[in-house]
Amino acid sequence: MMFGPILIREWLVAPRRARFYVQRVVFVLALFSLVCTAWALMAGIQQVRNIGDLSRFGALVFQIVVPLELIVTMFLAAITAAGSISHEKDKRTLILLLLTRLTNFQIVIGKLAASLVTIFWLILAALPLLLLIALMGGVTDAQVGMATAVIVVASWWCGALANMVAFWREKTFQTLAITVLTIAGWLVACEAIAADTIPGIEAGWATVLSPIRALWSVCMPITSTAALPIGLSPALAHCVLGAAVAVLLSGITVARLRVWNPSREIRPKAPDQDEDYALASEPLPGAVEAAEANREQSRGWKVRAPRKMWNNPVLWREVRTWAYGRKLLFIHLIYLALFAAAMVAIYWSVSTGVALERSRLADELIPVTARILAPFFVVSLVIINALAVNSITNERDGQALDLLLATQLTPPQFLFGKLLGVLYVTKEMVLLPIVLCIYLWWQGGVSGENLAFVIGGLVVMDIFAAMLGIHCGMIYSQSRHAIGTSLGTLFFLFLGIATCMMIMMSFRGSFARQLPPFLAIILGGGTGLYVAMGSRNPSPAIALSAFGLPFLTFFAITSFILRNQELTVFSVVVVAYGFATLAMMIPALSEFDIAMGKSRSVDED
Repeated sequence: MMFGPILIREWLVAPRRARFYVQRVVFVLALFSLVCTAWALMAGIQQVRNIGDLSRFGALVFQIVVPLELIVTMFLAAITAAGSISHEKDKRTLILLLLTRLTNFQIVIGKLAASLVTIFWLILAALPLLLLIALMGGVTDAQVGMATAVIVVASWWCGALANMVAFWREKTFQTLAITVLTIAGWLVACEAIAADTIPGIEAGWATVLSPIRALWSVCMPITSTAALPIGLSPALAHCVLGAAVAVLLSGITVARLRVWNPSREIRPKAPDQDEDYALASEPLPGAVEAAEANREQSRGWKVRAPRKMWNNPVLWREVRTWAYGRKLLFIHLIYLALFAAAMVAIYWSVSTGVALERSRLADELIPVTARILAPFFVVSLVIINALAVNSITNERDGQALDLLLATQLTPPQFLFGKLLGVLYVTKEMVLLPIVLCIYLWWQGGVSGENLAFVIGGLVVMDIFAAMLGIHCGMIYSQSRHAIGTSLGTLFFLFLGIATCMMIMMSFRGSFARQLPPFLAIILGGGTGLYVAMGSRNPSPAIALSAFGLPFLTFFAITSFILRNQELTVFSVVVVAYGFATLAMMIPALSEFDIAMGKSRSVDED
């Protein structure tokens, strides 16, 4: 094959893994459960009497399922592609690939295609469900085909972007953070274009540039007929543009592969020319005195006195050294750009008076300021979680955990050193969301009581995200499994919240009416959390937190929608996520229980 042996190996080995089939079954069942939940909610509100009612339901559930599939596949494509290359670099096997006869094209495109095989199978497995929705009416086969094309192209260019960044950067955290921030920044820029805030670019181009808006133009039964200057529909234009971007990113990666790899950090360095070497068996007269004088003269700039270490050496390393590389400054700059965009959006909402209006349930389900702040909060939590899990996996991949376990370091020192160190390194992700909330309070957009609730909830969620990453890094021996499980747990937790709110926007009702249809989703979410958090290290506390977290989160969502129950929402969030944090933290304080990866199963290869 033209893609080389890398794709051939993945094509032959992937069907031998059990998770290859489990992923597709779980993915389709999750989407089908959403359809059943929406049907149960609609049946409780109104009776389906004719084909028109069934068609309206088909169009409505299509608008819920397809965007969810797009977001999931974009996330999985980026994480899978980035994790595949980072795993090769952590194990130092990428250098072996570069020493073979494989060309740059075969290495780059082979790794990308091997990473996207599972993603494309997920999309193909969900296609019959979309066609089943089309049988209800309200959705045509052309809409299903175009929506699937948009999802495939979006997953393709997200994987190509992650592939390029992974070959470029050496640290796994840098790869994940740059990829997530780049995708988030692109979506934010598209929303700025849609708001007509960028001069010289028409608002209609946002539908072409943004995969979410392009897919939404397909989902709507009656779409806008505004013609683009290029003469194509927005969805088709997005597919062409996305494919071109994916090809461009892959071409850059192929051209720069052997320039970026091996990186300067692992290349052998020649010794300094000014070092003293013994060239003779006996030193010349006066040579020793001259060398000592030269050494004393250069001591001021050549030799640095050892730095004083703190009582907790783990925390000292996290805070006082560049443990995660100097390119963290680049990540911080990208994050500051997103913060500036969020600040401009908040300023616009305040200046126009939209943020100062008291929203009601009849007007809108989610306030305008919450629509701006919530995505920014999610990006911040994802970055904190990514750094936390990498703080453990980097130590294990570098064979440093064996040395730490042989010292007098205690489990509390290790755990709190990592936890506080992660929060310090990501201090911008912790403090800047609070700054946005304080600015909104200063402008009168939120009361002082609600400001305290929001800040308290953010602090609890920051600690939960960091502890979740450390916990997954400790219980999973394979780095890519730990990273995927940690980021996936946090991502799907927030995605489940957003999905529940989307369904509630369409079928509004009381808590008692909406609880029975959502029980299946709550039970499935609890099972997934327990498998991710407690299957490797089970405990009653983790089981209770895993199955209680979805229910309490659902209760907090309904309390938020009903308005004037801010204290209830805050209390539920603090109790639910605080208890989950303690359930993961307390076992790690008593002993070192870290999976070292001495043995591997078939699914971990």
